[in-house]
Amino acid sequence: MTLDLGGTNSVFGIVGRTGTIQAKASLKTNDHEDAEDFVRSSAALLRQMADSIGCRQAAKALGIGAPDANHSRGTMEMAHNVKWGHDRIIPLAAMFEEALHIPAVLINDADAAALGEMRCGAARGMKDFILLTLGTGVGSGIVIDGKLVHGSDGFAGELGHVVMRREHGRPCACGRKGCLEAYCSAAGVVRTAREMLAESRRPSLLRESDTRPITPEDVAFAAQKGDELAKDVYRYTGQILGEACAEFAAFCSPEAFIFFGGLTGAWDLLLPAMRESYEKNVFHLYRGKARFLLSELRGGEAALLGAAAQAWEIAGA
Repeated sequence: MTLDLGGTNSVFGIVGRTGTIQAKASLKTNDHEDAEDFVRSSAALLRQMADSIGCRQAAKALGIGAPDANHSRGTMEMAHNVKWGHDRIIPLAAMFEEALHIPAVLINDADAAALGEMRCGAARGMKDFILLTLGTGVGSGIVIDGKLVHGSDGFAGELGHVVMRREHGRPCACGRKGCLEAYCSAAGVVRTAREMLAESRRPSLLRESDTRPITPEDVAFAAQKGDELAKDVYRYTGQILGEACAEFAAFCSPEAFIFFGGLTGAWDLLLPAMRESYEKNVFHLYRGKARFLLSELRGGEAALLGAAAQAWEIAGA
């Protein structure tokens, strides 16, 4: 059993030993009063999924990928993008063990995605790479010499909270200013669109949204229709991502940066700006080396597969 707990959606899977996803379902993460309610709903859904394919008795363990996860303690701590978790330390692994009566292991969601890509996706055969998730927030999984970097306290790799703009930086949901997440998450793209609309009189499909809040989907739709302002939103986002990757390269000289998440739907607009910005800003020893790759796993399956791999490991299979 496996769970990818996201800031918007939580996706569940039943995964076999060979990495085959045998069943998949989802629910809205924030449609719950508290962590206890979320765990009850999730456990019920997982049992239903297992029953539907006749494998409940064969379920050996649960692997969970979650934001702000402490792998060593099995806790999700102050997860600012989760309504019921932003001010609490939640012992998710222990709570699921009690609800499902099987061992559970918790890992950072982006770390889980990195493991999934390394086993089954774009990072097959790589030992040094950085995965960046572009969704409700910006997460990252760092692999050096074939191993995930956890750090001394289990929280290493929060690259979404590296400060990119110290002067007049945007407020971030974490409480700081200028974080990468404030610019390159779904909310960051919307904010960029609003700022560009306020600063320009150019015609744009996004101006039709004045009667309601602009959504990330609005920006993507406008860009797909050829709206130049919407395209500029993604070019600006790609520029900042390129700057960020240039800084990240200095500590591990990765073979590749791998991206997945909702914003990668605009990959053709993000990539040229990102690559140009990276080469312009990176230390000369790293120029022309790192690749920029899109996840090869559809539907965000990387995190499911990575969390499942952790589950099979603790199950001893």
